Amino acid sequence: MSNPLNLILISALTIGSFISLSCQPKTVSSEEKSGLSNALPTPTPVKSSNDEAITIAAVGDIMIGSTSINDTFLPPNDGADILKEVTPILSAADIAFGNLEGPLLEGGETKKCPPTSTRCFAFRMPTRYGKILKDAGFDILSLANNHAADFGDDGRISTRKVLDDLGIKHAGSDRTQFTTAIVESKGKRVAFIGFAHNAITPNINDLVFARALVEQENKKADLVVVSFHGGAEGVGAQRVPNRLEMFGKEKRGNLPLFARTVIDAGADLVLGHGPHVLRGMEIYKDRLVVYSMGNFATYGMFSLKAETALTAIFEVKMAADGKFLSGRLHAGRQLGRGIPTLDKSGEAIRKVRDLSTMDFGKNAPKIADDGSFTK
Repeated sequence: MSNPLNLILISALTIGSFISLSCQPKTVSSEEKSGLSNALPTPTPVKSSNDEAITIAAVGDIMIGSTSINDTFLPPNDGADILKEVTPILSAADIAFGNLEGPLLEGGETKKCPPTSTRCFAFRMPTRYGKILKDAGFDILSLANNHAADFGDDGRISTRKVLDDLGIKHAGSDRTQFTTAIVESKGKRVAFIGFAHNAITPNINDLVFARALVEQENKKADLVVVSFHGGAEGVGAQRVPNRLEMFGKEKRGNLPLFARTVIDAGADLVLGHGPHVLRGMEIYKDRLVVYSMGNFATYGMFSLKAETALTAIFEVKMAADGKFLSGRLHAGRQLGRGIPTLDKSGEAIRKVRDLSTMDFGKNAPKIADDGSFTK
């Protein structure tokens, strides 16, 4: 038989250990939201051994109507059908990306535009329109642009909450936090980073910060996708100059220099938006750069004529190591006040092909008449 004294000692030690463990603080793990963190180093995640390719469907500017003036700038049927024709393509991709050009917010005030201004635009989409984006298949949206803060911090906070509640990731909302998001697909961690040309977001003119941010994310993810909002605007801005672009007094980035800097730092795909027109593509170190995906779904408050009405869905297939494999341009056009439709004429394909050849020569991808493109 066991000694009674020993049994008492064992019981006391067991109870004491239980109390000690139960008093320890809980560890809550969450996705890192900050940019360049000063926190203690954390173990580097193990890279995925899955060698399957990843397909990303990417589009440019999205602004599904605005209540900033009145409800006459909202689409028919409260927007329920506005993305119907393009949903099958977006939903079929492993990851669908777009640039959300304006906040999702109810109420609030904007200090952006003077009362008498005729050339200043502030956008505000109803929060219920977040579900339209979810139903269309979007997995990740960039909030790094010059309209995300049209209604101040209230608009930015509301937008993040709407997207978080729907399970849509977002990147680029703030320079010190919410710069990046991780989307998991096929066992891979794909990091998205959003850049723009203002002081709120990671800035495309700050190449030192851009390089460091990409290097940081490259250590944590299998693939890194960089999105930027930059370049001059309008029909006269379809070409990509190899210099700093200005729009008014705003520095809109030296985009070729920016793109090559982030690829040198470890980015695997660069997606541009901002000029409101399509621009060319190039391949640099086996990585694809799309310099502008144009307007995509910009209802009510945009001037949509000729080149500004052209759009496309850029479907990009990437190898497990990030190299560009192939792609497909799904040509589109915004009809009426801004409803995206697929365009059998293929005008957007020819436009991107011509611009790519003119600006990047032998570094341009080879684009066929059906929209497929390769190295």
